Amino acid sequence: MLKKEDYNFNLPKNLIAQTPLSPRDSSRLLLLDKKDGKISHDSFYNLDKHLNKGDVLVLNNSKVFPARLIGKKNPSQGQVEVFLLSLVKDNLWRVLIKGKNIKIGQEIIFSKGLKAVVIDSKSGNKDKLVEFNFQGKKLMDKIFLVGLTPLPPYIKRDIEKSKLSKLDKIRYQTVYAKDIKLGSVAAPTAGLHFTNSLLKKLKDKGVKIICITLHVGLGTFSPLTDKQLEEKKLHQELIEVDKETISNLKKYRDKRKKIIAVGTTSARALETVFSLKKKELVDGYRGLTDIFIFPGYKFKIVDAMITNFHLPESSLIMLVSALGGKDNILSAYKEAIEKKYRFYSYGDAMFIF
Repeated sequence: MLKKEDYNFNLPKNLIAQTPLSPRDSSRLLLLDKKDGKISHDSFYNLDKHLNKGDVLVLNNSKVFPARLIGKKNPSQGQVEVFLLSLVKDNLWRVLIKGKNIKIGQEIIFSKGLKAVVIDSKSGNKDKLVEFNFQGKKLMDKIFLVGLTPLPPYIKRDIEKSKLSKLDKIRYQTVYAKDIKLGSVAAPTAGLHFTNSLLKKLKDKGVKIICITLHVGLGTFSPLTDKQLEEKKLHQELIEVDKETISNLKKYRDKRKKIIAVGTTSARALETVFSLKKKELVDGYRGLTDIFIFPGYKFKIVDAMITNFHLPESSLIMLVSALGGKDNILSAYKEAIEKKYRFYSYGDAMFIF
């Protein structure tokens, strides 16, 4: 029986990374051999020393968009935070709103001329439908201009006022993020460690680099529910993988090349796609996944993974435990804590091979 408490550990708060390291690849790297549980340590900029010619590195190129908008109610001037969840159409967005007495008809004023009106309520004062005064490209340009990076709740700083907020727009984004306006509300954080120079070193060594897309949803921040544990399904996230990429991945798998997922998002996307039937992949794949990977799962294509250190009792620590073994992972986390590794989104990395 799957129990959250079996994946618990005590983490000192001072090990929760609040800011990114500079340069990106200066983070530490814990190496875990999943076969015997052996642990060793290095720096991320030496990753090329641990990969071989012919290995296949799979990156999630989804781009984080600045989904947090800070505004004021009109006319009371009370502060409101609007979190963009999903585009419904044109200038209509489904959002979460933090603020007092938000009712249908409430106008919210942001900076740079951006405004929104609450036109529908789905569930109390949280899930709302709002209509903006711009649409299409003009609306997205305004959002990218005034929006803030949606950092995880465990990063405890005043993001709106912090000088780091501008830095977050750069650093809470991978260097290989695809230039699209709509993407993720959270970064595929294992990829934050990569620099262009490190990627070049890997390519020069003969490592194959492939990009796929999984747009990370708000559910990644939510605690596991009893319903998810019972149904063995997670929140839905959108995957996009083209026909040529799927064909290349099949070729590498059939040649027994090592397939290395960069992050749990890449792993979820890969395992979803390679769980489908051939006829579903004729034109590539664009669709939702709610795959829940936990110990006992038989991986279809992923052989190894580069990942950050995850929250206790989360679906993510269960996923890495499925690949590396629960006892191995918990031992590695224990050692990482003892050696004062930095945890979570802006933290250090682990290579499970």
